[in-house]
Amino acid sequence: MALWDKLLGEFVDVIQWTDSSNDTLVYRFERYGNEIKYGAKLTVREGQVAVFVNEGQLADTFQPGMYELKTNNMPLLSTLQAWPHGFESPFKAEVYFFSVRRFTDLKWGTQNPVMLRDAEFGPIRLRAFGSYAIRIKDAPLFLREIVGTDGNFTTDEITNQLRNMVVSRFTNILGQSKIPALDLAGNYDQLGQFLLQRIAPEFAAVGLELTNLLVENISLPKEVEAALDKRSSMGIVGNLDQYTQFQAAEALREAAANPGGGSEAMNMGLGLAMAQRLNEALARPAQPTPSPAPAAPPPLPAATRYFVAVNNQQTGPFSMDDLQQQARSGQLTRTTLVWTQGMASWTPAGDVTELNALLTNMPPPLPNA
Repeated sequence: MALWDKLLGEFVDVIQWTDSSNDTLVYRFERYGNEIKYGAKLTVREGQVAVFVNEGQLADTFQPGMYELKTNNMPLLSTLQAWPHGFESPFKAEVYFFSVRRFTDLKWGTQNPVMLRDAEFGPIRLRAFGSYAIRIKDAPLFLREIVGTDGNFTTDEITNQLRNMVVSRFTNILGQSKIPALDLAGNYDQLGQFLLQRIAPEFAAVGLELTNLLVENISLPKEVEAALDKRSSMGIVGNLDQYTQFQAAEALREAAANPGGGSEAMNMGLGLAMAQRLNEALARPAQPTPSPAPAAPPPLPAATRYFVAVNNQQTGPFSMDDLQQQARSGQLTRTTLVWTQGMASWTPAGDVTELNALLTNMPPPLPNA
Protein backbone atom coordinates (compact mmCIF):
# COMPACT_ATOMS: atom_id res chain seq x y z
CA MET A 1 0.00 0.00 0.00
CA ALA A 2 2.85 2.37 0.76
CA LEU A 3 4.33 1.70 -2.69
CA TRP A 4 0.96 2.51 -4.35
CA ASP A 5 0.67 5.77 -2.39
CA LYS A 6 4.20 6.67 -3.48
CA LEU A 7 3.39 6.05 -7.15
CA LEU A 8 0.22 8.18 -6.91
CA GLY A 9 2.19 10.93 -5.27
CA GLU A 10 4.63 10.98 -8.15
CA PHE A 11 1.75 11.57 -10.59
CA VAL A 12 0.06 14.43 -8.69
CA ASP A 13 -0.23 17.38 -11.05
CA VAL A 14 -0.08 21.08 -10.30
CA ILE A 15 -2.70 23.04 -12.26
CA GLN A 16 -2.09 26.78 -12.34
CA TRP A 17 -1.82 29.76 -14.68
CA THR A 18 0.60 32.65 -14.46
CA ASP A 19 -0.45 35.30 -16.96
CA SER A 20 2.42 37.16 -18.61
CA SER A 21 0.20 39.16 -20.97
CA ASN A 22 -1.88 42.27 -20.39
CA ASP A 23 -4.86 41.36 -22.56
CA THR A 24 -5.80 37.72 -21.84
CA LEU A 25 -9.27 37.32 -20.41
CA VAL A 26 -9.60 33.51 -20.50
CA TYR A 27 -6.95 30.76 -20.71
CA ARG A 28 -7.60 27.03 -21.04
CA PHE A 29 -5.11 24.88 -19.13
CA GLU A 30 -3.49 22.61 -21.69
CA ARG A 31 -3.06 18.91 -20.88
CA TYR A 32 -2.53 15.94 -23.10
CA GLY A 33 -5.91 14.27 -23.45
CA ASN A 34 -7.30 16.59 -20.74
CA GLU A 35 -6.38 13.97 -18.12
CA ILE A 36 -6.09 15.13 -14.54
CA LYS A 37 -4.77 12.89 -11.79
CA TYR A 38 -6.84 12.36 -8.69
CA GLY A 39 -5.50 14.59 -5.89
CA ALA A 40 -3.93 17.09 -8.26
CA LYS A 41 -3.13 20.49 -6.81
CA LEU A 42 -5.11 23.39 -8.24
CA THR A 43 -3.76 26.89 -7.54
CA VAL A 44 -6.05 29.84 -8.25
CA ARG A 45 -4.32 33.17 -7.68
CA GLU A 46 -5.84 36.49 -6.67
CA GLY A 47 -7.57 38.06 -9.66
CA GLN A 48 -8.41 34.62 -11.11
CA VAL A 49 -11.32 32.19 -11.19
CA ALA A 50 -11.06 28.57 -12.39
CA VAL A 51 -13.97 26.74 -14.03
CA PHE A 52 -14.09 23.01 -14.78
CA VAL A 53 -15.94 21.77 -17.88
CA ASN A 54 -16.85 18.12 -18.20
CA GLU A 55 -17.83 16.91 -21.66
CA GLY A 56 -19.13 20.35 -22.63
CA GLN A 57 -21.02 20.95 -19.36
CA LEU A 58 -20.03 23.54 -16.79
CA ALA A 59 -19.06 21.94 -13.51
CA ASP A 60 -17.31 23.37 -10.45
CA THR A 61 -16.01 26.93 -10.04
CA PHE A 62 -13.02 27.69 -7.81
CA GLN A 63 -12.20 31.06 -6.25
CA PRO A 64 -8.63 32.12 -5.28
CA GLY A 65 -6.85 29.51 -3.14
CA MET A 66 -5.12 26.11 -3.31
CA TYR A 67 -7.24 22.98 -3.70
CA GLU A 68 -6.57 19.25 -3.72
CA LEU A 69 -8.86 17.87 -6.38
CA LYS A 70 -10.88 15.10 -4.78
CA THR A 71 -14.54 14.13 -4.82
CA ASN A 72 -15.29 16.12 -1.67
CA ASN A 73 -14.42 19.50 -3.25
CA MET A 74 -15.74 18.76 -6.77
CA PRO A 75 -19.41 17.93 -6.07
CA LEU A 76 -20.77 18.92 -9.50
CA LEU A 77 -18.04 17.17 -11.42
CA SER A 78 -18.45 14.08 -9.23
CA THR A 79 -22.16 14.05 -10.04
CA LEU A 80 -21.60 14.46 -13.78
CA GLN A 81 -18.97 11.69 -13.80
CA ALA A 82 -21.11 9.43 -11.56
CA TRP A 83 -18.03 8.62 -9.51
CA PRO A 84 -18.44 5.91 -6.89
CA HIS A 85 -17.30 6.36 -3.34
CA GLY A 86 -13.54 6.09 -3.02
CA PHE A 87 -12.78 7.14 -6.62
CA GLU A 88 -9.02 7.51 -7.10
CA SER A 89 -8.37 7.15 -10.84
CA PRO A 90 -7.47 9.94 -13.30
CA PHE A 91 -10.34 11.83 -14.91
CA LYS A 92 -10.84 14.07 -17.92
CA ALA A 93 -11.97 17.67 -17.67
CA GLU A 94 -11.17 21.03 -19.21
CA VAL A 95 -9.94 23.76 -16.87
CA TYR A 96 -10.52 27.41 -17.85
CA PHE A 97 -8.80 30.19 -15.95
CA PHE A 98 -10.54 33.59 -16.00
CA SER A 99 -8.71 36.81 -15.26
CA VAL A 100 -11.18 38.80 -13.17
CA ARG A 101 -8.92 41.81 -12.67
CA ARG A 102 -9.90 45.16 -14.14
CA PHE A 103 -8.89 45.76 -17.78
CA THR A 104 -8.38 49.50 -18.12
CA ASP A 105 -7.76 52.05 -20.87
CA LEU A 106 -9.92 50.33 -23.48
CA LYS A 107 -10.69 52.87 -26.19
CA TRP A 108 -13.93 53.86 -27.86
CA GLY A 109 -14.66 56.51 -30.48
CA THR A 110 -17.02 57.50 -33.27
CA GLN A 111 -15.85 56.11 -36.61
CA ASN A 112 -18.08 58.58 -38.49
CA PRO A 113 -19.26 62.05 -37.35
CA VAL A 114 -22.53 62.20 -35.45
CA MET A 115 -25.15 64.46 -37.06
CA LEU A 116 -26.91 66.71 -34.53
CA ARG A 117 -29.08 69.83 -34.51
CA ASP A 118 -27.53 72.56 -32.37
CA ALA A 119 -29.55 75.52 -31.08
CA GLU A 120 -26.77 78.02 -31.96
CA PHE A 121 -25.04 76.57 -35.03
CA GLY A 122 -27.87 74.58 -36.56
CA PRO A 123 -27.04 71.15 -38.09
CA ILE A 124 -23.50 70.14 -37.09
CA ARG A 125 -21.29 67.04 -37.08
CA LEU A 126 -19.47 65.93 -33.94
CA ARG A 127 -16.79 63.37 -33.22
CA ALA A 128 -16.15 61.91 -29.78
CA PHE A 129 -13.78 59.46 -28.13
CA GLY A 130 -12.92 58.20 -24.67
CA SER A 131 -11.95 55.13 -22.66
CA TYR A 132 -13.60 52.52 -20.45
CA ALA A 133 -12.70 49.67 -18.09
CA ILE A 134 -14.23 46.20 -17.71
CA ARG A 135 -13.78 43.02 -15.73
CA ILE A 136 -15.34 39.56 -15.72
CA LYS A 137 -18.09 39.42 -13.13
CA ASP A 138 -19.78 36.07 -13.93
CA ALA A 139 -17.22 33.60 -15.31
CA PRO A 140 -19.63 30.73 -16.21
CA LEU A 141 -21.98 33.19 -17.98
CA PHE A 142 -19.10 34.76 -19.91
CA LEU A 143 -17.91 31.29 -20.93
CA ARG A 144 -21.36 30.33 -22.22
CA GLU A 145 -22.20 33.62 -23.97
CA ILE A 146 -18.88 34.79 -25.39
CA VAL A 147 -15.87 32.49 -25.01
CA GLY A 148 -17.24 29.10 -26.04
CA THR A 149 -14.30 26.75 -26.67
CA ASP A 150 -11.70 29.48 -27.29
CA GLY A 151 -8.60 28.43 -25.36
CA ASN A 152 -6.93 31.84 -25.36
CA PHE A 153 -9.51 34.64 -25.35
CA THR A 154 -8.08 38.19 -25.40
CA THR A 155 -9.57 41.67 -25.21
CA ASP A 156 -9.00 42.18 -28.95
CA GLU A 157 -11.72 39.61 -29.65
CA ILE A 158 -14.44 41.58 -27.89
CA THR A 159 -13.42 45.26 -27.82
CA ASN A 160 -14.86 45.94 -31.29
CA GLN A 161 -18.27 44.70 -30.17
CA LEU A 162 -18.09 46.64 -26.91
CA ARG A 163 -16.91 49.80 -28.67
CA ASN A 164 -19.82 49.66 -31.13
CA MET A 165 -22.21 49.26 -28.22
CA VAL A 166 -20.75 52.29 -26.40
CA VAL A 167 -20.79 54.50 -29.53
CA SER A 168 -24.37 53.56 -30.39
CA ARG A 169 -25.68 54.40 -26.92
CA PHE A 170 -23.55 57.56 -26.72
CA THR A 171 -25.03 58.84 -29.99
CA ASN A 172 -28.57 58.40 -28.64
CA ILE A 173 -27.75 60.08 -25.34
CA LEU A 174 -25.97 63.01 -27.00
CA GLY A 175 -28.87 63.60 -29.38
CA GLN A 176 -31.45 63.49 -26.60
CA SER A 177 -29.48 65.71 -24.20
CA LYS A 178 -29.94 68.89 -26.33
CA ILE A 179 -26.74 70.31 -24.79
CA PRO A 180 -25.33 73.16 -26.92
CA ALA A 181 -22.06 72.28 -28.66
CA LEU A 182 -20.14 75.02 -26.82
CA ASP A 183 -21.35 73.66 -23.44
CA LEU A 184 -20.44 70.00 -24.00
CA ALA A 185 -16.96 70.40 -22.50
CA GLY A 186 -18.53 71.23 -19.14
CA ASN A 187 -20.68 68.07 -19.16
CA TYR A 188 -18.16 65.29 -19.92
CA ASP A 189 -18.47 63.77 -16.43
CA GLN A 190 -22.27 63.80 -16.50
CA LEU A 191 -22.37 62.28 -19.99
CA GLY A 192 -19.93 59.55 -18.95
CA GLN A 193 -21.90 58.64 -15.82
CA PHE A 194 -25.22 58.61 -17.65
CA LEU A 195 -23.76 56.48 -20.44
CA LEU A 196 -22.29 54.02 -17.91
CA GLN A 197 -25.65 53.58 -16.18
CA ARG A 198 -27.37 53.18 -19.55
CA ILE A 199 -25.23 50.35 -20.95
CA ALA A 200 -24.01 48.59 -17.78
CA PRO A 201 -26.95 46.11 -17.92
CA GLU A 202 -25.98 45.14 -21.48
CA PHE A 203 -22.46 44.30 -20.34
CA ALA A 204 -23.82 42.35 -17.37
CA ALA A 205 -25.94 40.23 -19.74
CA VAL A 206 -22.75 38.58 -21.04
CA GLY A 207 -21.00 38.31 -17.66
CA LEU A 208 -18.99 41.56 -17.78
CA GLU A 209 -18.97 44.55 -15.45
CA LEU A 210 -18.45 48.03 -16.87
CA THR A 211 -16.50 49.64 -14.03
CA ASN A 212 -15.72 53.02 -15.56
CA LEU A 213 -16.41 55.06 -18.69
CA LEU A 214 -14.88 58.41 -19.62
CA VAL A 215 -15.74 60.92 -22.33
CA GLU A 216 -12.36 62.48 -23.14
CA ASN A 217 -13.20 64.75 -26.06
CA ILE A 218 -16.06 65.90 -28.29
CA SER A 219 -14.88 67.91 -31.28
CA LEU A 220 -16.22 69.70 -34.34
CA PRO A 221 -14.97 69.06 -37.91
CA LYS A 222 -11.81 70.97 -38.87
CA GLU A 223 -13.60 73.37 -41.22
CA VAL A 224 -16.15 74.23 -38.54
CA GLU A 225 -13.39 74.73 -35.98
CA ALA A 226 -11.61 77.07 -38.42
CA ALA A 227 -14.77 79.15 -38.85
CA LEU A 228 -15.24 79.22 -35.08
CA ASP A 229 -11.63 80.39 -34.65
CA LYS A 230 -12.27 83.28 -37.06
CA ARG A 231 -15.38 84.20 -35.14
CA SER A 232 -13.38 84.19 -31.90
CA SER A 233 -10.64 86.28 -33.52
CA MET A 234 -13.17 88.95 -34.46
CA GLY A 235 -14.23 89.18 -30.86
CA ILE A 236 -10.62 89.45 -29.70
CA VAL A 237 -9.71 92.17 -32.26
CA GLY A 238 -12.47 94.44 -30.96
CA ASN A 239 -12.24 97.94 -32.53
CA LEU A 240 -11.46 97.39 -36.23
CA ASP A 241 -10.32 101.00 -36.81
CA GLN A 242 -7.71 100.80 -34.09
CA TYR A 243 -6.62 97.40 -35.37
CA THR A 244 -6.20 98.83 -38.90
CA GLN A 245 -4.06 101.68 -37.57
CA PHE A 246 -1.88 99.22 -35.71
CA GLN A 247 -1.46 96.99 -38.79
CA ALA A 248 -0.50 99.99 -40.95
CA ALA A 249 2.11 101.13 -38.43
CA GLU A 250 3.58 97.61 -38.21
CA ALA A 251 3.78 97.32 -42.00
CA LEU A 252 5.55 100.70 -42.28
CA ARG A 253 8.07 99.71 -39.61
CA GLU A 254 8.87 96.41 -41.37
CA ALA A 255 9.28 98.18 -44.75
CA ALA A 256 11.69 100.71 -43.22
CA ALA A 257 13.71 97.92 -41.60
CA ASN A 258 14.04 96.03 -44.93
CA PRO A 259 14.83 98.61 -47.65
CA GLY A 260 16.53 96.02 -49.88
CA GLY A 261 13.46 93.85 -50.15
CA GLY A 262 12.76 95.11 -53.72
CA SER A 263 13.71 97.71 -56.31
CA GLU A 264 14.11 101.33 -55.29
CA ALA A 265 11.08 102.44 -57.29
CA MET A 266 8.97 99.62 -55.88
CA ASN A 267 10.07 100.38 -52.32
CA MET A 268 9.35 104.06 -52.82
CA GLY A 269 5.90 103.33 -54.21
CA LEU A 270 5.20 100.91 -51.38
CA GLY A 271 6.37 103.46 -48.85
CA LEU A 272 4.16 106.18 -50.30
CA ALA A 273 1.15 103.88 -50.44
CA MET A 274 1.66 102.76 -46.85
CA ALA A 275 2.23 106.31 -45.69
CA GLN A 276 -0.99 107.38 -47.36
CA ARG A 277 -2.81 104.45 -45.78
CA LEU A 278 -1.39 105.33 -42.40
CA ASN A 279 -2.43 108.99 -42.76
CA GLU A 280 -5.96 107.89 -43.67
CA ALA A 281 -6.09 105.56 -40.72
CA LEU A 282 -4.74 108.17 -38.33
CA ALA A 283 -7.01 110.87 -39.72
CA ARG A 284 -10.09 108.78 -39.25
CA PRO A 285 -11.43 109.44 -35.79
CA ALA A 286 -11.57 106.46 -33.59
CA GLN A 287 -14.98 105.19 -32.88
CA PRO A 288 -15.97 106.54 -29.49
CA THR A 289 -16.71 104.05 -26.85
CA PRO A 290 -20.47 104.00 -26.45
CA SER A 291 -21.52 105.54 -23.18
CA PRO A 292 -23.52 103.39 -20.90
CA ALA A 293 -27.25 103.74 -21.07
CA PRO A 294 -28.63 106.18 -18.49
CA ALA A 295 -29.86 104.56 -15.38
CA ALA A 296 -33.60 104.17 -15.16
CA PRO A 297 -35.27 106.57 -12.69
CA PRO A 298 -36.58 105.12 -9.48
CA PRO A 299 -40.28 104.23 -9.35
CA LEU A 300 -42.69 107.03 -8.41
CA PRO A 301 -43.82 107.00 -4.79
CA ALA A 302 -47.25 105.62 -4.20
CA ALA A 303 -49.96 108.24 -3.73
CA THR A 304 -51.43 108.57 -0.26
CA ARG A 305 -54.91 107.11 0.14
CA TYR A 306 -57.28 108.04 2.98
CA PHE A 307 -60.08 106.27 4.81
CA VAL A 308 -63.16 108.43 5.47
CA ALA A 309 -65.70 108.06 8.31
CA VAL A 310 -69.30 108.28 7.06
CA ASN A 311 -72.11 107.78 9.54
CA ASN A 312 -69.66 106.23 11.98
CA GLN A 313 -68.65 103.69 9.30
CA GLN A 314 -65.21 103.32 7.73
CA THR A 315 -65.12 103.81 3.94
CA GLY A 316 -62.29 103.85 1.40
CA PRO A 317 -59.44 104.08 0.98
CA PHE A 318 -59.82 106.99 -1.48
CA SER A 319 -57.30 108.68 -3.73
CA MET A 320 -56.82 112.45 -3.77
CA ASP A 321 -59.01 112.71 -6.89
CA ASP A 322 -61.80 110.84 -5.11
CA LEU A 323 -61.50 113.12 -2.07
CA GLN A 324 -61.59 116.22 -4.28
CA GLN A 325 -64.89 115.07 -5.80
CA GLN A 326 -66.26 114.38 -2.31
CA ALA A 327 -65.20 117.87 -1.21
CA ARG A 328 -66.97 119.44 -4.15
CA SER A 329 -70.15 117.48 -3.45
CA GLY A 330 -70.02 118.46 0.21
CA GLN A 331 -69.56 114.89 1.39
CA LEU A 332 -66.04 115.70 2.65
CA THR A 333 -65.90 118.67 5.03
CA ARG A 334 -63.33 120.07 7.46
CA THR A 335 -64.90 118.13 10.29
CA THR A 336 -65.04 114.81 8.48
CA LEU A 337 -62.82 112.31 10.23
CA VAL A 338 -60.10 110.78 8.04
CA TRP A 339 -57.19 108.40 8.57
CA THR A 340 -54.17 107.14 6.56
CA GLN A 341 -51.04 105.13 7.19
CA GLY A 342 -48.80 106.93 9.70
CA MET A 343 -51.57 108.83 11.55
CA ALA A 344 -52.02 108.04 15.23
CA SER A 345 -55.82 108.34 15.19
CA TRP A 346 -58.78 109.57 13.18
CA THR A 347 -58.36 113.30 12.51
CA PRO A 348 -60.68 116.01 11.09
CA ALA A 349 -59.87 116.62 7.43
CA GLY A 350 -59.33 120.33 8.12
CA ASP A 351 -56.41 119.46 10.40
CA VAL A 352 -54.60 117.45 7.71
CA THR A 353 -52.17 119.66 5.81
CA GLU A 354 -52.37 117.58 2.61
CA LEU A 355 -56.17 117.96 2.49
CA ASN A 356 -56.25 121.71 3.15
CA ALA A 357 -55.86 122.43 -0.57
CA LEU A 358 -59.03 120.47 -1.27
CA LEU A 359 -60.97 122.35 1.42
CA THR A 360 -59.59 125.87 0.80
CA ASN A 361 -62.64 127.08 -1.09
CA MET A 362 -65.04 125.32 1.19
CA PRO A 363 -66.89 127.56 3.73
CA PRO A 364 -66.49 126.75 7.42
CA PRO A 365 -69.37 124.95 9.21
CA LEU A 366 -72.32 127.05 10.32
CA PRO A 367 -72.26 128.14 13.95
CA ASN A 368 -75.43 126.14 14.68
CA ALA A 369 -73.73 123.04 13.33
